[in-house]
Amino acid sequence: MKKENVPQNLIEMVEYQPDSVVSKTLLEKKTGTVTLFAFSQGQGLSEHTAPFDAMVCVLDGAVEITISGVPTTARRGEMLIMPADQPHALKAVEDFKMMLIMIRT
Repeated sequence: MKKENVPQNLIEMVEYQPDSVVSKTLLEKKTGTVTLFAFSQGQGLSEHTAPFDAMVCVLDGAVEITISGVPTTARRGEMLIMPADQPHALKAVEDFKMMLIMIRT
């Protein structure tokens, strides 16, 4: 049963699975998407580009995010914007969860 207009705990909405990346789409519109991810340690997304800006909000753990060849580590409570058309990759330094907000317009 879908709970509308009731506060939800983002961290509890997606669970870790060994050696996996788990995702759950919360919102999908023409103007953008909001997706939760849970990465087990060592898992990641290989380098790719997207035609839209995206904001990573780290909910738990830590991730190394490389944008245009420059790596940086983001931890729980931190956010980072990945600019459109710049190559980027993610790798879980430890188990980590994120909310990815992609803006299409």
